This record gives sequence, structure tokens and C-alpha cells, in this order.
Amino acid sequence: MDEKAKDSIMIDTEIKNAIKATDKDAQYDESAKRLLGNKRILAHILLKTVKEFYGMNPEDVISYIEGDPFISTIPVEPGLTNKKKQEGKRVIGFNSESVESNEGMIRFDLVCYVRIPSKDGTKEKLSQMILNVEAQKNTPATYKLGNRAIFYVSRLISSQKERDFVNTNYDEIKRVISIWICMNMKENALEYVHLTGDKLLGSYDWIAGIDLWNLVFIGLSQELPEQKKIYELHRLLGALLSKELSEQEKLEILEKEYEIPLEEKIRKDVHEMCNLSQGIKEDGIAIGEAKLMRNMYKKGYSLEQIAEVAEKSMEEVKGVIESKEPVMV
Repeated sequence: MDEKAKDSIMIDTEIKNAIKATDKDAQYDESAKRLLGNKRILAHILLKTVKEFYGMNPEDVISYIEGDPFISTIPVEPGLTNKKKQEGKRVIGFNSESVESNEGMIRFDLVCYVRIPSKDGTKEKLSQMILNVEAQKNTPATYKLGNRAIFYVSRLISSQKERDFVNTNYDEIKRVISIWICMNMKENALEYVHLTGDKLLGSYDWIAGIDLWNLVFIGLSQELPEQKKIYELHRLLGALLSKELSEQEKLEILEKEYEIPLEEKIRKDVHEMCNLSQGIKEDGIAIGEAKLMRNMYKKGYSLEQIAEVAEKSMEEVKGVIESKEPVMV
């Protein structure tokens, strides 16, 4: 086989491996979103980020989360967030079309309505807010994540027209809280960004609800933080999203530290995430090993020398050099 043909096969194999790894990454992301969308997990997030829920029992918070959260189904693009307006009727809800429709469209990770507890603890005529949760594996290198977050929270406010309020009834705009969970940070972080007003002259109240626009940034370091009150939310999220902890370790933290019942659904999602995480690691190792062997072969090393360095059999090395699927055992 000539060099050109070898290179062609090598490129095809590497592309296939990259696609396989990407598929696992995408599946892992979806599993992470499903876990974050579990009402028991959302309750803990609300407890630490929304003042009205401070000090409440997590089980009580669950009852304030309305319906099932929309996960990766609501488009971000202007004009597509809401359902189409029916003739003679107002918009009736979010445009929760299937993921297959308009493939490649940017979507909110998680959106749901949450009732806001009243000061006297009753559930009579409670106001609603819109909760948005976004999970990021890394902070982007080409733009500031906060700028994207501003766009998202603004979209969730502007999309309410004709759905949550009509005509010029702007006092009916619902409060929006957009929470951004950023993994692989250098340190654990928590920041609340919101509107405030500086009265330069006079005392007139221009805004009925200055708390309508809210951003929360949660930074998770790569190391799982110790079991301290200040790290309660970070430890929970860090454990859930970790690619290092075993399935049993994650479940023990959920049950023993946070008293989260290990129902079948949450067990299944944790199990799936752990399996996908292991698959991603194995793909990365296999691709890295294959690249090392090919480079050694190009530099003139014998198959025997490569096998000794890579700690593989001669047959495995030969298979990689000939661009067969590099599945190592």
C-alpha cells in the first residue's frame, strides 16, 4: 500500500474516532442536563441562588417547580422561542419542538416556570418566575460568557410578550433568573449579577420590578470541594458532573450528604453519565495511543520497539499502523 493510500485510511479512521468521541460528548451533555433538570437537584440550586427559597426544606421547594422542565427543546433564536400564535388567540407557550426539527439550532439547556414563595408562606396567588439553567464544560475562549448570558436572560424576558403578557401590560413581565454552571474552573466561584438603580436626582420609582433581570454564575473547580457549608452547592454539582468519581461515590454523596432519595430515574441518569464518562476517557486514550504509534513508525521504529514502548502486542500495533480501528484491550 502506497503512502498516499495509508494517509487516506488514517485520516478516515481518525475522523470516525473523532465523531464517535463527539457523539459520547453530546450524550454526556444531555445526561448532565437531565440530572440538573431533576426537580430534587433543581430544588438545591434554588435554595442557594434565589433569596425567596433561602432556608427552606428541599422537599418543600420541589412543589414550587411547575411541570417538567424543558430540556434542550426551546430555541434561543428571536421569533422561535414561543409557539406560533393561533389565529385570533394569544401565544400559548414555549415552542418545545423536537430536537430533530431545525437541526443545529441553538437551544436553552433548561427552562421551567417556578412559583415564588409568598412572605407568609401561603401558596395563594403566587407570582411566577422563569428559571433557566445552562451547563458549560469550559468558559469560551472567543467571547465573554457573561455577554452570552446577558443575551439569554434578555431573550427570556422579551419572549414573554403575547405569551405571559399582552399589549402594553409591561408590569406583568415575569422575573427571569438565568443560572450558568461552568465546569473546569481554576477555583470555585459564585456571583450574582442583577439590576440596580442610582438616583441622581429626585426619588421617583421608575421600575416596578427591578429584580426582573438576574444572572447567577456558578464556577466549579476540577477538585471536588470539601464538605463545608460554604461549598454545599458546589460539592453537590461537582459530584454530579464529575468524570472522576465512581457511580457509587456519586450516589453516596447524594444520599448521605444531601438526603436525596435514590429513585430509579436519578440512579439511571447517574449510571449513564458514568458509563459515558468512561467511554470518553477510553476513546481519548485509544486515539492518543494510536497517534503515538503512528508517529513512532514514521520515524523508523520497528513494530517490536513500538509494542514495547506502548505496552501492546505486535498484532495491536500492526493493526494501528495499517489504520485498522484502534480498539485496544
